[in-house]
Amino acid sequence: MKTSKKVTIGIIIFFLIIATVIASRTAMGIYFGKKFGKRPPPGVIVELVSEKKFNKTIESFCTALSNKTVSFKIKKDELIEPIKFEAINEGEIIAKLQSKNIIAPFSGTVGTRGISSSILGTDSIIVTLDDSRKILCDLQIPEVFAANLKKGLKVNAKFLAYKDKSYGGIIVSHASRIDAQTRSILARAQIDNKNLEILPGSLLDIELLYEEKEALSVADTSIIFEDEKKFVYKVLNNNKIKKTEVKTGIRKKGNLEILEGLNTNDKIVKEGLSRLADGMLVKPMAK
Repeated sequence: MKTSKKVTIGIIIFFLIIATVIASRTAMGIYFGKKFGKRPPPGVIVELVSEKKFNKTIESFCTALSNKTVSFKIKKDELIEPIKFEAINEGEIIAKLQSKNIIAPFSGTVGTRGISSSILGTDSIIVTLDDSRKILCDLQIPEVFAANLKKGLKVNAKFLAYKDKSYGGIIVSHASRIDAQTRSILARAQIDNKNLEILPGSLLDIELLYEEKEALSVADTSIIFEDEKKFVYKVLNNNKIKKTEVKTGIRKKGNLEILEGLNTNDKIVKEGLSRLADGMLVKPMAK
């Protein structure tokens, strides 16, 4: 075989090898592109924009007072029979004495006042009758909130003995002037205590609610903060997301009031924001 023919065959074989390699790589690229190129859209937790109750709060504390209370000083040697320290109704006998009977002027719970025998003498006791189905509570409200204070405002009370329980009530009256020494205004709240769980003398944590309103709300986890602006991802009908600027108001229990940017029943991304970008296709899921 001539040398020129051998060279020609070698060149042809070389180019055939190159073409085979290129074809193989192209085929592999197409295969893996089809298999891994189209990833499914990320799943995100969504919620519908809806109205919720919002309000501002003033925090304070007070000492629980009985709605009605009366005391009787009784000499022990006058008692005909032991006093029953329990709940009684109006008109029932609190104590039977040799000279008279002490009648309950209202329904309540009979108890004793722990006054030292050195003050009363060993022959006397103080018996109390408390109507605690409604608890009274005197609050000192800073004067800066004087314009918001009015009769009928709602309050929530918490008693340390029942940490996870809240007791509702309202403001029933308030002073007509500011205390010049404390720079506060005195308000009286009445709190429901139908189960008699709050005891007179207890320290109560009070939350006073004002400027209550219904407003559009979203979970605070749905908000994207960029400098001074706030955004959410709105889910469109084709499941693409649109980055939308919003203006927010009051925050309450993990929700934010929406002032501008959204409407009722708009669908937004609640969780899973870190993987997203404007215009992406997503797979909405309800939590």
